[in-house]
Amino acid sequence: LLNKDGERFMERYAPNAKDLAGRDVVARSMMTEIREGRGCDHPQYGPHIKLKLDHLGRETLESRLPGVCELSQTFAHVHPADEPIPVIPTCHYMMGGVPTNVNGQALTKSADGSFKEVEGLFAVGEIACVSVHGANRLGGNSLLDLVVFGRAAGLYLEKYLGEGGGATEYSKDDIDAGLTRLNRWESTKQGEDPVQIKKDLQQCMQMNFSVFREGEAMAEGLSQLKEIRERLQHAKLTDNSKEFNTQRIECLELDNLMETAYATAVAANYRTESRGAHSREDFLDRDDANWLCHTIYDPNTEEMSKRDVNMEPKFREAFPPKARTY
Repeated sequence: LLNKDGERFMERYAPNAKDLAGRDVVARSMMTEIREGRGCDHPQYGPHIKLKLDHLGRETLESRLPGVCELSQTFAHVHPADEPIPVIPTCHYMMGGVPTNVNGQALTKSADGSFKEVEGLFAVGEIACVSVHGANRLGGNSLLDLVVFGRAAGLYLEKYLGEGGGATEYSKDDIDAGLTRLNRWESTKQGEDPVQIKKDLQQCMQMNFSVFREGEAMAEGLSQLKEIRERLQHAKLTDNSKEFNTQRIECLELDNLMETAYATAVAANYRTESRGAHSREDFLDRDDANWLCHTIYDPNTEEMSKRDVNMEPKFREAFPPKARTY
């Protein structure tokens, strides 16, 4: 990674690991370079950092990293064998998700504060939070979500269904809620184009809830998100065709993006510490006394609560949290 001066700046932030430090450390280092005026600039894609790969050679790049070569040429019009790739941190993976147990059963909070299984509802993969990632996913660790807990959920479901288990009885309200979400895009004839709403949502999250977070900026961001959410309720579908309608899919995805963004924003504002990828400029230190816990967002009340991290030994002693060095 190079700044505008051609300096391999990660040597200053992580003298040993350099560019291979934790992804949150690298992301913060990149944004620090940009914020302090050492980033590169371009009229098309704005402030960025350069990723230098030409030392690998064209043959190696095209045989081992064909996807990187294709993306670079398609979106940045550069070939990494000839010149550096412009890069910038962005959202890559959701470390939280639907709380589940080791069998993939979704959990919900009871009135007494305990967590119980939701009969018939399962979640696996990136949408689930078992949790194996904590505040900073390790490279390759999402395989656990698939080959370990995905398999565990499948094995449990085989047994569960074989013993007569199934979904809970649905209610008419559940059906109506699902249909209303689909039908509102068909029934709204006047309103705003969802394309601009999506751009504004992305801009709000990038500016206020990205690599660095701060209380006042997040409060402003939450206010903007409420306005964007209200605008989304009155957006219209401009393509009403019944076949191969990609805009309908994008609009339904935008509903999901909005809910995910708001949950992320409320949770980030709630946690008054820095931990892993959650880096607050107004709370720089980790605070295990108050925040060694999961945080749970309730979309019905838009309120947050805490859930203890399970530190009980199973097959070996738990690893205590500690500061990382690179």
